[in-house]
Amino acid sequence: MKISGSEALSLDRASAEQFAEWFALLADPTRVRLLHTLSTSRSGSMRIGDLAELLGISQSTCSHHCQVLKKVGFVVVDKVGTSSMVSVNPACCTGLPHAADVVMGTLSAPPCCPSDLPADVIARPAVEADMAAILAIYEEGLLTRNATFETSVPTIDELRAKWLPGMAWVAELDGRVAGWTAIQPVSDRACYAGVGETSVYVTETARGRGVGKALLFTQVTEADRAGLWTLQTSIFPENRASLALHRSAGYRTLAVRARVAQLDGVWRDTVMLERRSDIN
Repeated sequence: MKISGSEALSLDRASAEQFAEWFALLADPTRVRLLHTLSTSRSGSMRIGDLAELLGISQSTCSHHCQVLKKVGFVVVDKVGTSSMVSVNPACCTGLPHAADVVMGTLSAPPCCPSDLPADVIARPAVEADMAAILAIYEEGLLTRNATFETSVPTIDELRAKWLPGMAWVAELDGRVAGWTAIQPVSDRACYAGVGETSVYVTETARGRGVGKALLFTQVTEADRAGLWTLQTSIFPENRASLALHRSAGYRTLAVRARVAQLDGVWRDTVMLERRSDIN
């Protein structure tokens, strides 16, 4: 989401200095290759000697780069016996994409949720009478081939069964259901009880009128109220409006999952985003 004029958000000096240090370190292609090699290795950890061999550099040079990256928290270096083992700091995997989003103006300091809500859109819990409209809007999104990997419309019972109880809402515009959002569990394990996978769909004729904004506001505030601590979603990179909408609600980019699945026989990427609650 681009912000301009009087609405422009400033980047505080401390964050700017930190991001500049990160980007300056990555101006060295050897360090970029080093991070990539570690991140894509099977174990996520390598001996410095093995890493140096893969990169085609001396062990002393590799060790120097690892120490530089360690100072800013990109990697962790541990002594195991007589060997030095280096691995990527997991926080780096989220911190770097987040920093890029902030610098490019697509994400500010994580907000609670959209605040400039449209007065003519009413968001409320979904009820049985809404299900036909919900399915119709879902089918619209499915046909765009930029909303979901699914290729067929589920039944009402199949769709409802995916959602967490009480975690589905619709938005009304001009007296009609114009969009919906829902949260489904990511796992049946107790430790992930507060983690939900989200979906948002807006009918084509209502796009650009704040329906998605009203739905995201309801989604994140009600999720907070229900005790959920993490919301996650995957969005096709071509769906720029949805990416901007989610970022405005405090979602941040975790990763781009390259060629993660096929749709109509074509490999597609997805952008994985996450919102961590500040109160749960």
